[in-house]
Amino acid sequence: MLPRLTAILVLMGILIGVLGVSSLFVGVSAIPPLALIRGDVDEAQWLVLTASRLPRTLALLFAGSSIAVAGTIMQMLARNRFVEPSTVGTVESAALGMLVVLLVAPDLPVLGKMLVAAGFSLAGTTIFLLILRQIPLRSVLMVPLVGIMLGGVISAVTAFFAYRFDMMQSMGAWVSGDFSTILRGRYETLWVALGLAVIAYVAADRFTLAGMGEAFAQNVGLNYRRVLALGLVIVSLVTASVVVTAGMVPFVGLIVPNLVSMAMGDNLRHSLPFTALAGAGLVLACDIFGRVIIAPYEVPVGTVLGILGSIVFLVLVLRKNARVA
Repeated sequence: MLPRLTAILVLMGILIGVLGVSSLFVGVSAIPPLALIRGDVDEAQWLVLTASRLPRTLALLFAGSSIAVAGTIMQMLARNRFVEPSTVGTVESAALGMLVVLLVAPDLPVLGKMLVAAGFSLAGTTIFLLILRQIPLRSVLMVPLVGIMLGGVISAVTAFFAYRFDMMQSMGAWVSGDFSTILRGRYETLWVALGLAVIAYVAADRFTLAGMGEAFAQNVGLNYRRVLALGLVIVSLVTASVVVTAGMVPFVGLIVPNLVSMAMGDNLRHSLPFTALAGAGLVLACDIFGRVIIAPYEVPVGTVLGILGSIVFLVLVLRKNARVA
């Protein structure tokens, strides 16, 4: 069993490597791969490659893997397969935090903006979990419905104040899920998200136990509240770092964990590496697709993921209903 899983991981790594290399050479500015190998690229091409294409590719990899891991943790904490940061108000809360920063302290460093957004996303996620506790005998589909409603309320508040202070255009950058503006020096906060994904893997066994319920976790000696707090912090900081860097990246935390769980089960110690790689590959592939479908123009990766994610979400919901029936 272990050699087979290792082989799958290697194949996924190779596929992501191919996608990553392809991402370096897809775009308006032509950079022939053979010219790069021969060392014949000019100064302008080298600048595009090192200042734009490489940072963008790394940002896509880091964002995809960390959001997929954050979605898995969110599903374990909520004990529901239809939740992720973009369906429980976490992303919307981070956007509200960014609006507050733009209004109160627009010159705050990027790291400071990320921390403020993380605080708002943590508050939004906590509110969602508190509301969830008040719903008796909650159905599988009621949980994401509550999250979407909460996210809608937060988005409405954000839109109201953004319109009131003439910030609608600025706010569009934080919700579009667009990596086209990523440059060297503007994606480094995603290293924080990658580090948090590693921390999540270290604590994978604890999150697996927490996903079985508070009573069970406490019976086996797990400090449930501490694990819950750790999970919320990871989800909030990952969401904030992605929103600050590129905006909303929807449905990755929903699609990938569900597909990986169908194939491997809910033991996060085994599944998280596959989840991270699949999330990175999905975001990278959708971004490349968005760059080539109407070249030389681009479709933001958030739009591509929104369409794909909506379809997969409906399939998962219908599949769940058919199984219940």
